[in-house]
Amino acid sequence: MRREPEWDVAVIGAGPAGLAAAHAAAEAGARVIVLERARHPRYKTCGGGLIGPSVEISRSRLRIPERDRINAVTFTHDGRRGFTRRASGDPVVTMVRRDDFDSAWCRAAVEAGAQIRENVLVRRVEQDADTATVVLDGGEEISARTVIGADGSAGVSARHVGVSFDQQDLGLELELGATPADRERWQGRLLLDWGPVPGSYGWVFPKGDQTTVGVIMEKGRGAETKRYLRDLVARLGLANRAVIRDSGHLTHCRRADSPLRRGRVLVAGDAAGLLEPWSREGISYALRSGTWAGQVAAKDQELSSYEEMIAENLAPEMAAGRRLLRLFGRHPALVHAAMASPIGWRAFTGFCRGEVSMARVLRRHPIRAAVNLLGR
Repeated sequence: MRREPEWDVAVIGAGPAGLAAAHAAAEAGARVIVLERARHPRYKTCGGGLIGPSVEISRSRLRIPERDRINAVTFTHDGRRGFTRRASGDPVVTMVRRDDFDSAWCRAAVEAGAQIRENVLVRRVEQDADTATVVLDGGEEISARTVIGADGSAGVSARHVGVSFDQQDLGLELELGATPADRERWQGRLLLDWGPVPGSYGWVFPKGDQTTVGVIMEKGRGAETKRYLRDLVARLGLANRAVIRDSGHLTHCRRADSPLRRGRVLVAGDAAGLLEPWSREGISYALRSGTWAGQVAAKDQELSSYEEMIAENLAPEMAAGRRLLRLFGRHPALVHAAMASPIGWRAFTGFCRGEVSMARVLRRHPIRAAVNLLGR
């Protein structure tokens, strides 16, 4: 007689995607276990800026450990032609530290009924028609009706499903100790600098007693990426600040035809290569995809409905982001000038707040024609 799996849902990885999946599945009544190789709180290289969709999903489940609310953005083009725009009302971006944010999601998932196992290493995933099995280091097996992989683009689950990527970028980041003058200078305001290499940009994100300075550039330009970060820090007068953390990571954006599922194994967030290609924003994609994966897995319904959700809701935004990245790479000065205009600023704030869809904007005929012409 076939043995019933011990769990309804096993989640690999306790970042935003995995914990959102665990919370959604547990809240729906499923027996959920989360397998995490580290222990919370743990540091993750990430700007820590929450846009509207991330705030909306999170605030109904937990108290967001915000460090700052941003309503002003300074734009520069490789350090030149700077200007600052300000918005009233809801924050354009909410700043968090990822260790705080992920820990808050971890507590919320446990309160919803999920069990978290930390300091466990997943070696492989196996499956048959009815059960998926996660094999841990040492041979222990965890069986479930559905496995949700949220262990990153280089993780076991992405390899098992066969996820492929067509865009890879290197992000470098410094967490600097903020002086009282730094806190006064940056509170409520972030910096976006369009970088010296096509498609690159840098940022300053304030987080109370810390200031995050980072840059991102296409993979394969390691020396240029390091030089850009060094120059940005010096240009801003932050070179003598205490370095709390110096880190980097690769972001991977999925191919449009890359799989999101193999049998009873779904992938979400970074493991699926889900992020916005232009800004490389991934937290909102992680929370949304994780939530949908958890909801589908809890119902043990046709798992292909998860793929349909991604195709309907996230794939168009990713396609629009690719087009904007090409435009930005070829005409950064034009993008910079657009942010100074009322229309450009409204589009930027609307996107950050979750009020504007890039895909919907690009479907408007005049904008589509302009983007097609400039992006060729």
